[in-house]
Amino acid sequence: MKNIKAILLSSVIGISTLSMVSCTKDLAEINVNPNNPEIVPTNTIFNGANRFLFDNTRDGWWMARMSMPWMQYSAQNNYVEEDKYQYRANQTNNGWAALYRAASNYKDVIDKCETPELVAQMEALGSIPNQIAASRIMLAYVFDNLVTHFGDIPYWSYGQKDNPDFQALNIEEYLAPAYVSQEEVYKDLLKELKEAAAQLEVGKDVFTDGDNIYSGDAGQWKKFANSLRLRIANRIKAVYPAANAEIQDAINSGVFTSNADNAIHASGSSDAEGNPFWKTFYVGKRNDFWPNSSFINLLKGTTGGFGFDPRLYKIAAPKNITFPEYNAGYEDSPDMKLYTGMPYGLPRVEAYFTAEANLNFFAKDILKVDRGEVLMEYSEVAFILSEINNWNQADYIKGVRANMERQNIDAAAIDKYVAALPAANQKNVMTQKYITLFFNPDEAWNEFRRTGYPDSDILLMPGETGRRPNDNSTYVFTPLQSGNVVATRLPDRVRYPTNQQTLNPENWKKAAAELGGDEIDKKLYFAKK
Repeated sequence: MKNIKAILLSSVIGISTLSMVSCTKDLAEINVNPNNPEIVPTNTIFNGANRFLFDNTRDGWWMARMSMPWMQYSAQNNYVEEDKYQYRANQTNNGWAALYRAASNYKDVIDKCETPELVAQMEALGSIPNQIAASRIMLAYVFDNLVTHFGDIPYWSYGQKDNPDFQALNIEEYLAPAYVSQEEVYKDLLKELKEAAAQLEVGKDVFTDGDNIYSGDAGQWKKFANSLRLRIANRIKAVYPAANAEIQDAINSGVFTSNADNAIHASGSSDAEGNPFWKTFYVGKRNDFWPNSSFINLLKGTTGGFGFDPRLYKIAAPKNITFPEYNAGYEDSPDMKLYTGMPYGLPRVEAYFTAEANLNFFAKDILKVDRGEVLMEYSEVAFILSEINNWNQADYIKGVRANMERQNIDAAAIDKYVAALPAANQKNVMTQKYITLFFNPDEAWNEFRRTGYPDSDILLMPGETGRRPNDNSTYVFTPLQSGNVVATRLPDRVRYPTNQQTLNPENWKKAAAELGGDEIDKKLYFAKK
């Protein structure tokens, strides 16, 4: 039966049966022998789904070739076309498939917890309500990722499992699931997160083992649910006025109050469990990605008006070292000439920037095998609180300090930087939030599309002139055609997977028409203010 489900799921989301079966290390329940039934424990499914999710959204494809360079945290020296918005179709095809595959496994946890003959077995692994609630929270996290990238999407939720329009993941009933409007998805995400937080039984384990985010602590999962609801409600408040009540309710229900609350998925020290960005470099042998000159200039204090930011040393290594020298160990340098970053959006691959010593590697803290992946951190919550309280100075400072403390910046350096911060206003708060969101570039892209920050004082915009740090020569950042358009601004979305046009053509046509066309210059719901 499980193999039949795999085939059905592959036909819906557009992945081959072979690729499904090949991932049993991460998604163990997919390839169970129907002639020798066995029940994969829910904690194994949950942990495998989480690891699979981050391996496929914080890797060298989904993140590193789209939101990370588009938000100018990184730049490439090989496939510069992608930095100029001409991404490859398989990037979004595979990302869509990975997200739905992870979602299917969170639903599988819920299904097992609600199967009467399995309840006793699953109760031994943790509180049944808590397992369901944590899966609902992660489902909300996944569907939020999908709706912010594409727009209308096939959708499913636990709280409205009987909604006839919420057809995604019901693979035995709907081979061509309907797309749900962005507004309806967002409304239900807020509802799901509120209900999941209420469902959690604090004091009882979520899972006794297999929770690499909060080690089974239901109280922390509750704070994460409320904080994620705060993030989403704040994003859509300009177009959905009811979100303002959700913001206050989330805060009153208990959001993050310190770095101890951060939602961070732990990485291990092996190739299989290592940080996905580390894997890109050390397992995948890719050296395409480098700190972007736009971000380096902001941290150096050349732009932004914040002065020198000691987080520079946590982002970039100095120039003039080879990869073997980098691996052997290096020292940070006070010489700012050794921190230039890769110029963004070059007209073509240039020989000077293919030599390692001419570029800054990411800092050892970034390319670290066991670096955890941030889902959300307290710093982001503090910046949201500053925003909703008329750009409050106290929360602005808390946000900056919290992110620097999480990165283990020296206390004296933090005090010096914070003491010199310019006053809180929209531009300054959002620019500092942008620095924090280096560890979550998809959300940085969301915030740029919502607010327009950071602005052209920080980012190199289409049509503007950039400079090569090696000789100070200039070039014009000119996007390439992506789909049927040449963007005049950062992409507003990504196109639906190409296989949706053949696997789900009628629903794809409706969704594309709702947008005004399946192109990257079509603004999404939350950005239409």
